[in-house]
Amino acid sequence: MKTMNDVQTLVQKTIDELVDSGAERGLQVAAYKNGEQVVDAVAGVADPATGRKVESSTPFYCYSVVKAAASTITHILVERGLLGYDTRVVEVWPEFGAHGKDKVTLRQVLSHTAGVPAIPLTTTIEDLCDWDKMCAAIADEELWWEPGTKIGYHAYTFGYIVGEIVRRATGKPISRLLSEEVSGPLGVGKELYFGMPPSEQKRLAVLEDAPMPPEMMAQMAQMPKDLPMFKAAPMSLMPNAAFGNREDTLAADIPAGGKTSARAIAKMYAALLGKVDGVRLLTPARLGEATTVAFRGPDQVFGMPTTWALGYSIGGLGSGGDTVFGVGGVGGSFACGDTASGISFALTKNRLTQDFNASSQALDLVMKALT
Repeated sequence: MKTMNDVQTLVQKTIDELVDSGAERGLQVAAYKNGEQVVDAVAGVADPATGRKVESSTPFYCYSVVKAAASTITHILVERGLLGYDTRVVEVWPEFGAHGKDKVTLRQVLSHTAGVPAIPLTTTIEDLCDWDKMCAAIADEELWWEPGTKIGYHAYTFGYIVGEIVRRATGKPISRLLSEEVSGPLGVGKELYFGMPPSEQKRLAVLEDAPMPPEMMAQMAQMPKDLPMFKAAPMSLMPNAAFGNREDTLAADIPAGGKTSARAIAKMYAALLGKVDGVRLLTPARLGEATTVAFRGPDQVFGMPTTWALGYSIGGLGSGGDTVFGVGGVGGSFACGDTASGISFALTKNRLTQDFNASSQALDLVMKALT
């Protein structure tokens, strides 16, 4: 195994090269091993307009990556007995039972098998920022499949359903629970958010869209318009830089995504795996249950093979085994933990690419160096 300094140097060199080549604009990589931070690397600029550089504390809007924090809050509440994995959603949120959804359980929501992947195709960005409106719309959705029998990524609905379940169970919005149960105890309250107050938003990295390769544009143009993915959400809400730079979407609780630094979300995974600064978020038994494969199968929304535990995707970026649990997002950011090695990892970035090349490269490097 390489020394910690070696790993830091290797990662720094890799992300510097990604920025210098023009492939990336600003990046952070953080890694923990057995509760100790072993990588804290940054490169590039957070805001090209001003030249403000990326720092370790710079939060990035990371689509989907922060779903893992919503899942973690849920497991903490299950540990306390406020919810059970087989609690039916209607037990805390009766309106959700409309159109035959009364049997959907928390377990099925966390594993993306609930059968409620769609938001109305009339939904606007302003609607996404209106918590009660979105929860009412999702409660009125119809099932796409019998709950628990198939799997399909609940891209937007996951955050609202989990968020409303925990709000009904505790009386608190999910952003407050994030602060009280996760980011506050871990000392990363200024780096890990769902909704981020406008007064704090100047610290964020500014997102930009990477140009789409011509071959991918051609593929997109040829896609049949009746694909399930086009029925799950309006194309106008596909995550992009404009969406992620808006003050209203940054301020709103949209827990399908969130704002985080690499070190904040890596620290959360580290505190799932063991103690960090005296804090452990889940018991070993709870972590084992939360990260055991719940369902494998073809994704009913996006079509690819997929594997989920309870709120975390399994397998890393294709290179990890069933011990790697995490969530990646549109644009290429990724974070995970590995129960076998005790390593947690995160890469955040502000150039939204159509691939996970940067995350795969850095994760592979960290795993090989530290195991």
